[in-house]
Amino acid sequence: MLLKSFVKYIPVLDWGRRYDRTAFGNDMVAAIIVTIMLIPQSLAYALLAGLPPEAGLYASIVPIILYAIFGTSRALAVGPVAVVSLMTAAAIGNVAQTGTMGYAVAALTLAALSGAILLTMGVFKLGFLANFLSHPVIAGFITASGILIAASQLKHILGVNAGGHNLWEMVMSLVDHLPSTNLITLLIGGMATVFLFWVRKGLKPALRKIGVGARLADVITKAGPVAAVVVTTLAVWKFQLADAGVKIVGDVPQSLPPLTMPDFSIGLVSDLLIPALLISVIGFVESISVAQTLAAKRRQRINPDQELIGLGAANLGAAFTGGYPVTGGFARSVVNFDAGAQTPAAGAFTAVGLAIAAIALTPLVYFLPKATLAATIIVAVLSLVDFSILKTSWRYSKADFVAVLATILLTLGFGVEVGVTSGVVLSIGLFLYKTSRPHIAEVGLVPSTQHFRNIKRHKVITDPSVLTIRIDESLYFANARFLEDYILDRVVGDDRLKHVILMCSAINEIDLSALESLEAINHRLDEMGITLHLSEVKGPVMDRLKCAHFLDELTGKVFLSQYDAMSDLFKAPLVSVASVTQEDGDEKPASKAV
Repeated sequence: MLLKSFVKYIPVLDWGRRYDRTAFGNDMVAAIIVTIMLIPQSLAYALLAGLPPEAGLYASIVPIILYAIFGTSRALAVGPVAVVSLMTAAAIGNVAQTGTMGYAVAALTLAALSGAILLTMGVFKLGFLANFLSHPVIAGFITASGILIAASQLKHILGVNAGGHNLWEMVMSLVDHLPSTNLITLLIGGMATVFLFWVRKGLKPALRKIGVGARLADVITKAGPVAAVVVTTLAVWKFQLADAGVKIVGDVPQSLPPLTMPDFSIGLVSDLLIPALLISVIGFVESISVAQTLAAKRRQRINPDQELIGLGAANLGAAFTGGYPVTGGFARSVVNFDAGAQTPAAGAFTAVGLAIAAIALTPLVYFLPKATLAATIIVAVLSLVDFSILKTSWRYSKADFVAVLATILLTLGFGVEVGVTSGVVLSIGLFLYKTSRPHIAEVGLVPSTQHFRNIKRHKVITDPSVLTIRIDESLYFANARFLEDYILDRVVGDDRLKHVILMCSAINEIDLSALESLEAINHRLDEMGITLHLSEVKGPVMDRLKCAHFLDELTGKVFLSQYDAMSDLFKAPLVSVASVTQEDGDEKPASKAV
């Protein structure tokens, strides 16, 4: 029993017992490919976060190992990602100046807070909270973030000192600094960007055409950013372009991740707590969506609550080893999966490769131009930009379209923190709006069946003395008054009506506010001489109702099925209701005797 508990919270004890030579070989190949990809990417994302380049390497070593121990995904690759790096820069840019010791310490503290939040959510099984961030809003936020990230890197491509926290400020700053563009830097950055775009789209097909094997072509394609780094670094070193104003990475410490200590002072923690919460939620949503997608392809399963623990441990590891907030990245995880990673050990092997790079290769990036790293980021993040979500949401749901558009515009106009905050608020607001006005249908019996359907959509049998209402939503504080108003508006003036049946087949929950509304409905109908009945009440809902006095005061009955209610209550001549379509497209019930 104790061993099972350990295995539950430390998955490595499970898959590690079955680890074999085949898995080792597949994991090693995947690790080599991902390591090649991660070296320039880690340096670039640290630049995006406003941190020294080595912070990106440090954030990709210990966190990956910790996730391999505590995570449940076999292919998820944890480390710095573009969106979280941008959110990190936005968060700590408000409390410290870029390039200072306080800025680096704030990044450590942000990682620690994010780790603690994720770990707490995992222990208390609060992963469901991330569901309140709707997919359309997340898609809108990521699209806007991709544009912001690409715009923020243009200053490195141009070699100017532009800035800004939103798209307008960035564009205006770039325009102001345009006369001071360093043409050599622009040439390096432009050529690197074009090359990387070609590598991403055209290199692999070109290699396949000349007979290169699929696996080797894939490895060479993934090594494209490394080729850009090597060529541009050699060019800057050979022609001494740093003296001509080309900004370079400079000294990078040649060491393993150091032991670091976050600053848990009350002032700093209070400033970073909300950004840490937002980073945690966004990071978890991005990570779990990638992990579940990849797991489904191999018929594996992901434990969301354990994923929270794994990501929490990874972020705590980053906080105490010189890193900054991390999560599971889409691009590197897909590469890891496609390269054949069988277990989380592939991540651990990747960490070893990055550790070797941190010790042996860092002197080689002294002359690496920042423009090349900026090109790496731009090419990576533009794949995140997807405006098709606007078209899709417009066709499917106007409310979702408004939420997506608002998230995009707010993120671009006011910055990433306002954007993600508005995204959370919009997601919750959209949920409350939809559920506060539930679909309510007046139903009748489909002839020759025991099924009941909407009188506006089907030819059904009804009785003028009986009104059957189906509520297609759980009842809670936000929609209780809506139901109350709907029923009372419907029954007022209908002198033939003697019974109202609430068909509860779609109701999974009735909270206290809704219970009070049901009591009010029962009382008001009783005053009108109308009896209230319930049908098809689910067991858990009935258990809750039995804890109150509502059933004792109910003027009618509780029927097991709607057909039982019809058989018991339908006394008047039956009427068949046909659907009549009006010119405006709405449907109107029209009755005829049968």
